[in-house]
Amino acid sequence: MTVGQERAWERLWPSVGREVAELNGPLDLDEWFGRHAPVLLEIGSGMGETTAALAESTPEINYLAVEVYQAGLAQLLMRAESKGLTNIRLLRGDAVTVLEDHIAPDSLHGVRIFFPDPWPKKRHHKRRLVQPELVALVASRIAPGGTLHLATDWEHYAEQMLEVCSAEPLLRNRNADWAPRPDWRPVTKFESRAREEGRVVRDLIYERKQL
Repeated sequence: MTVGQERAWERLWPSVGREVAELNGPLDLDEWFGRHAPVLLEIGSGMGETTAALAESTPEINYLAVEVYQAGLAQLLMRAESKGLTNIRLLRGDAVTVLEDHIAPDSLHGVRIFFPDPWPKKRHHKRRLVQPELVALVASRIAPGGTLHLATDWEHYAEQMLEVCSAEPLLRNRNADWAPRPDWRPVTKFESRAREEGRVVRDLIYERKQL
């Protein structure tokens, strides 16, 4: 981490961050956020550019970001502090463990997975995050009417996402296939670079079915 990131970590992590490995039982998110509000889980917040911007634009939503990359979480802490955000909490560790052990079923307002590692080589596709087991778990944690929103700039991964999510019985695609790019999703440096390199960014938005 940079010196600034290390200082932000030491100063801010104890109040808004937790290690997944140290959690015990379901998270009391109302207590942690200090209020009752819809909770949106972001899996893989990266350097936090999108997370901080969206949290700032929708202060009525509680944002829970899960990331394994410490420097990325530290950068998100810096962004949140500079914007004066109080509606972000951070978890460092495995998102599957968070979903399985620490998030109650039917409780999330939504889940976002933006630009996960594409593992482009065919022999590495099994390492991709968006697989049937993960999608089933995510769907079970979203409240009826809530959404799963995915975005990627890798065509073959987008097709895999479409196939996997469309096969999940708890979800329905809000569109025939790809969703129009939402105006509210910030264009990050990462996405701009993908465009410059000729890769098309595709969004998918699924809704948890009413039971």
